[in-house]
Amino acid sequence: MHKFFKAVSLSYKSAPLNIRELVSFDEEACKRLLKYFKEFTPINEALVLSTCNRTEVYYSSETDLSEDIIKLIALERSISDIGDYKDFFVVINDHKDALQHLFDVSMGLEAQVVGDLQIANQVKRSYQWSADEDMAGPFLHRLMHTIFFTNKKVVQETSFRDGAASVSYAAVELIGELTAAIPTPKILIVGLGEIGEDVCRNLEYIKSKEVFIANRTFEKAETIALECGFQAIPFDTVYAAMKEADVVISSVANKEPLIRKEHLQNGESLSFKYMLDLSVPRSIEKEVEEVHGTLLYNIDDIHSKTSEALEKRLAAIPQVKAIISGSMAELLDWSKEMEVSPTINKLKNALEQIRQEEVARYLKGASMDDSKLVEKVTRSMMQKIIKLPVLQLKAACKRGEAETLIDVLNDLFDLEKQSETTNS
Repeated sequence: MHKFFKAVSLSYKSAPLNIRELVSFDEEACKRLLKYFKEFTPINEALVLSTCNRTEVYYSSETDLSEDIIKLIALERSISDIGDYKDFFVVINDHKDALQHLFDVSMGLEAQVVGDLQIANQVKRSYQWSADEDMAGPFLHRLMHTIFFTNKKVVQETSFRDGAASVSYAAVELIGELTAAIPTPKILIVGLGEIGEDVCRNLEYIKSKEVFIANRTFEKAETIALECGFQAIPFDTVYAAMKEADVVISSVANKEPLIRKEHLQNGESLSFKYMLDLSVPRSIEKEVEEVHGTLLYNIDDIHSKTSEALEKRLAAIPQVKAIISGSMAELLDWSKEMEVSPTINKLKNALEQIRQEEVARYLKGASMDDSKLVEKVTRSMMQKIIKLPVLQLKAACKRGEAETLIDVLNDLFDLEKQSETTNS
């Protein structure tokens, strides 16, 4: 079960933004990819995680299916020659390394901004999509719930999630620095996905400002504007509002850039205009920097800020790793026990069959009271007889010696033949 767990990863550590955005998936694309796995591969458990910093596939298989997975990613993204991009993918075939990687990613240890709060919700959504597509089996269910419990322990027992260090908060810190000389900067936020909403809420740290919000769903813009004390504007007025803004923050999910060079050319001025693109794929084309006075920052430019919150998180990393280590050990013990559960069930069935045959043989003509007493006594004996082999088998699992004991039990009780008799 756990021995077959593997991963294929493309992240900001292995690929630049222009490569990451090529294989970025929304919910529909993730679900289609899961359907491809089900239809074209022997994979029956898989998780597809796609964020602005990574696209990763976690799966269970006895064999390395990374080539097939990468080809299916290319198929979904209409990439004709995936060979040009294969070197950006990292293949993890060792089950412990793959598990460690998923735990580290889910806790925020692998995030660009260490401890980023958004990743936990992104992992939960990916798990939900796997469940929706019937691609979450017993091991993945147990694994994901172990991860959620681990995340809860990290929050409760460490300072790793303290403060507001996230991509959106880092963006707001950058805006504060860029607009320090502007008495009341005009800020336009385009798109209210998770990052866009977080930016709105984090903008409270910039005291004097005018903020305008545009979203395809105007009602959502109105709701967030009311909550934060900003102004909602119709989405079709974005380009006009952009010319008046000192800062434009775009986090729109769009296959093609929403903001292009031509949208800014008529608005050139002596003052600077700062464009922050927090989208993957990018929603602001890089050519906008050719417009005089326009500076563009993309997601890779939003670096972690050295702050008290970040320092606390970095200091808490050893505690987080210790919690992860404990959770992984418990998960692996459970998984090993699941491997011997069929043998335990066969042993129980074999002993129960013997008990029933002997009880039936000696209770012919016995009274109801006698039958009940014998039934109670023999069941109690059964429980005590089987207790020690089960405990020994579970202990052998933890030592990695279960196979030897399984063979002994199979020979002693002829469990394979017993199983065939039960199933026939």
